[in-house]
Amino acid sequence: TQVEESAISLWNWAVTKHTGSVVNDEQRAKLRFVACRLVCLCEGSDPPEGTIRRQILMSMKTGKGWIDIGKADLADGFLEIAMSSIEKLYAKLLKGSDGETDIHVHKADVEKNLFKVLSYQAESAVAQGDFQKAVMCVQRCKDMLMKLPKETCYLSILCYNFGVETYEWKRYEQSSFWLSQSYDIGKMDMKYSVGKEMQAKVLRLLATAYFEWDCNLYLEKALKAISLANQENLHPAGCFLKIKILLKSGASDEDINSAVAEFLHHEMSLDFCLNTAKLLLEHGRESVGFDFLKSVAERFESSPDLGKITLLHIEFLLQNKRELLAKQKVEEIIIGHYTGKQLLPEALNQLHIILWDRAAKHYEAKSYSEALHWYNYSVSFYTPGQIDQNLAKLQRNMASCYLHLKQIDKAKEAVKEAERCDPNSIFTRFSVYKIAVMEKDTDKAVETVVEMGKLAEKSSQHEDKLRVDENTGTNLLSLAAQIALENEQQVVAIKALEYLSEHLQDCRQLFAALKCLVRLMLSKVMAENEEKSVTYRSNNTFFAAHKRLAGSFTEEKFTGDMRTLDAHWFRKVAWNLAVQFRDYPEKMRDFFLLSFKLSQFCPSDKAVLIAQKTCLLMAAAVDLEMGRQQVTPSKQTELLTQALQHLQVCKEIWKVLKLTGDFAKDPTETLLLLYEFEARSKLNDPTLHNLMESVWEQPQIEVKTLEIIASLAMESPARYPVLCKKALKGALNLHRKQTVIDAEKFSKCLHSLINLSLPTGLTDLDACVLQEAWDYFEDALSVVSSTDAYPEMEILWLMTRAWNTGIFQYTVGKYKEAEQWCGLGMRFLNHLGSLKKSYE
Repeated sequence: TQVEESAISLWNWAVTKHTGSVVNDEQRAKLRFVACRLVCLCEGSDPPEGTIRRQILMSMKTGKGWIDIGKADLADGFLEIAMSSIEKLYAKLLKGSDGETDIHVHKADVEKNLFKVLSYQAESAVAQGDFQKAVMCVQRCKDMLMKLPKETCYLSILCYNFGVETYEWKRYEQSSFWLSQSYDIGKMDMKYSVGKEMQAKVLRLLATAYFEWDCNLYLEKALKAISLANQENLHPAGCFLKIKILLKSGASDEDINSAVAEFLHHEMSLDFCLNTAKLLLEHGRESVGFDFLKSVAERFESSPDLGKITLLHIEFLLQNKRELLAKQKVEEIIIGHYTGKQLLPEALNQLHIILWDRAAKHYEAKSYSEALHWYNYSVSFYTPGQIDQNLAKLQRNMASCYLHLKQIDKAKEAVKEAERCDPNSIFTRFSVYKIAVMEKDTDKAVETVVEMGKLAEKSSQHEDKLRVDENTGTNLLSLAAQIALENEQQVVAIKALEYLSEHLQDCRQLFAALKCLVRLMLSKVMAENEEKSVTYRSNNTFFAAHKRLAGSFTEEKFTGDMRTLDAHWFRKVAWNLAVQFRDYPEKMRDFFLLSFKLSQFCPSDKAVLIAQKTCLLMAAAVDLEMGRQQVTPSKQTELLTQALQHLQVCKEIWKVLKLTGDFAKDPTETLLLLYEFEARSKLNDPTLHNLMESVWEQPQIEVKTLEIIASLAMESPARYPVLCKKALKGALNLHRKQTVIDAEKFSKCLHSLINLSLPTGLTDLDACVLQEAWDYFEDALSVVSSTDAYPEMEILWLMTRAWNTGIFQYTVGKYKEAEQWCGLGMRFLNHLGSLKKSYE
């Protein structure tokens, strides 16, 4: 008992809270579910009448609640409980009845609930797609209507709703069944009928279901249904549907005229009449359609919307290629416009659309004179001096026609009018641009392109009171470039492409524009030799390509293959430009660096690595060369530092590259060493000695490399005599190891070493220094003695240096040393050729 009371309290709470919008439909259904289940569980073996009635009510409402929130499968169990409870109630009532009269009263009482449960079961069955069960339930309800006539309206509407649901699910067979049932039930008791309007609505949907199901197969049924609907209640939708069905069936004009005549005597709206006329004309029923339009025009002669009829007439005349008649109608409207019979603004806008559309079709067909004819009709509706963006657009379109007809002066007039109406439009500037290009006015064309570029940058550009599509600016600049190229005006094309490349978002379009721009600039360099200005612009173009390649990884449409192809194209062109600018070191370096940067977007295969290595070596070489020129110390430091940076990257690439093959004959290792040595020595880099330690340990270092190191070690601003001497000694040792000594190269190396070891003009020399120098002279003498190839001038130099060293020793009183050195000099005298007598 306590549980039952709690369940009833919960039920009542759900009812009051739902009424106060505290709980929603789904929450109420769940609360009812709980309360109803608890009440059922508390049922005894022989519950009293009141308990059964309460259970019937609660079960029905719980089942209906689940149906209403779209969970019909949960409703079935409760509806079965309700049905079972009704049977229990009926049995209990019969058991306690006193006679025939009581039985009839009890039966009537029970049947009301039974009718409701059956209707709910039908709803649930339809929701779950159980057509047969739904039919059975509705049939039982239908059988009960004799005893419950007031439920006629409810059952008719229920079947109509089933018809609507199944129609929306495109189950036309089921829909037609339910709609037929709805109509039949609605006729069963006129006193409790749904009314003629509802019956007509049912029949219209029934006709539509037949029409969409299979018009050819169910044509007669569709026509019969719509005819009945129109008899019940004439409605525009019914009239329209009937004509639609007749047209689909291929009925004669006479039959269609009869259908039209059915509603001509009734009050129908203008829009309905226009839609009917459209339907007739769209199905090719010109005779009926145009006759109907005439009768509609007469009927609505005094209506301010009369222009709508004329416009429809014009549209269909044009569609049927009866242009002359359409022109007559337009001219009648123009005359009316200036004689007090103006169209309403909405209709006038629609007329402009029709006129422009017809003009556009002629323009596309290259019938420019005819296009102008239709545009002039549109101009007729504007007053002189009127400022309107649409008028500006109209004048621009007319200017395009005049340009095609080579009527430049008229085109200029039209564009001037467009400028008056909308001077800040990018479209107006484009029209000005086209005329400038046509007249070969390069300065004006470039100026206009600049204006277009600036307008394209503005975020809020308007045209026809609508925001211009974000691609409009780029599309017009692209077209501007194309027009310039077609008219062989490269300067203008370059300017257009420069602006275009700044605004294009699509990577494929951007790289196409950049490639075109590069080609044009290159041809300009070749043709006019304008290196300075064009190189600067070329650099900007390559930088733009590099920037977009770096950012293109997030763009889905721009695939990896496309990116690689474009990167290769730009790096190769940058390489070629670097080679082309070999007489301009700074430009050459910049393009080599650009080529390197662009190559970083290519797969790192062997060819690309070699190209990267070469670009960096060349850039470093150029920086070093410029550093050797007459530059300020700060500039020299900057150049040498840059060279070092390039070399560090190059060394890393070289490490990877060496793993890909045999590079025994490649000079890269030597060049890296020499370039780095030069940069670090001239920067007075403290790490220079560490660098050289690894060099001395190399087993296969070449003589020439050591000689260059020696030279660089003493090249200003570097001064590293110790390193220089060490390099020269290494070179001298390598010369000695050769099977046949190259006397000339040996002599030069020895010459440098002696110069370094035995400074000229010094008299107070240390004994160790003199001994080191003496050894070098002995080396020279041994080679001179063994070959006739030693250069005579070098022998003379050795003799003179040795003699002079002796004289210097003599002057300071070192007679023994003086005798040794002078004697050494005289030993060289014997090896002189023609000069021997002069010095003997």
